[in-house]
Amino acid sequence: MTNITPKGAALITGASSGIGAVYADRLARRGYDLVLAARDEGRLQALSTRLRAEAGVKVDVLKTDLTVRDDIRKLEARLRDDANLTLLINNAGAALFEPFAVADADSLDNLIQLNVTAVTRLANAAAAGFSQRGRGTIVNIGSIVGLMPQFKSTVYGATKAYVLYLSESLNDELAGSGVTVQAVLPGATRTEIWDRSGRGIENVPSEILMHVDELVDAALAGLDQGELVTIPSLPEAADWAAVTTARANLQPNLSRPHPAARYGLKIPEPA
Repeated sequence: MTNITPKGAALITGASSGIGAVYADRLARRGYDLVLAARDEGRLQALSTRLRAEAGVKVDVLKTDLTVRDDIRKLEARLRDDANLTLLINNAGAALFEPFAVADADSLDNLIQLNVTAVTRLANAAAAGFSQRGRGTIVNIGSIVGLMPQFKSTVYGATKAYVLYLSESLNDELAGSGVTVQAVLPGATRTEIWDRSGRGIENVPSEILMHVDELVDAALAGLDQGELVTIPSLPEAADWAAVTTARANLQPNLSRPHPAARYGLKIPEPA
């Protein structure tokens, strides 16, 4: 991909199925060339063949395991050095719904590697490359579980809370650079992640499951509208705005020279 196309190219992780595959379809139809990364090379090749034929775009396929550092480094180099890349869909991840006290430690480590370490490294490389080139968009796929500790998905939820924090903070850092950031927080979505996590989609109430096509279409609409945080299933945007305002109102009081009065400590008088 040496020729610069008007839209540029999008690098999509976890592109072989589910959210990533639908992003590939929609972005190809918007005129983006694609760099598709996932472990399942067969699915990637089938998807790339279809999109080349249907949308007439260039598609590169990269068999990638984001638990392998050398594979991550190859994507990092592509994000930093490929001047055609203007969009990162930081989508690859995993879920784990076992109770924390009985979860396998290696499984937890793998979850953190995919959902935190890989996401961070790729966002870092994209931020470096895009800001140097003066344009680009980083889309990080989180989850509403990151907002809800009561869902008892302890480590999975924590990784997705991290994705939200990373996105919001990165957006502030990159202000004025020509680089935009979006965090997409899906609710329950019809993808293979349920079966891979061991829970099984049949155990999820159908009335809360969103079709993946609708999710991605809403996420792209949110991106077009300039949303920093997109929660496709949330009926009222004002509800999230209220959360954001409440957090901002806390800021002046979160770091003070003495503990709050409710702790009953004797505070020395000013000299």
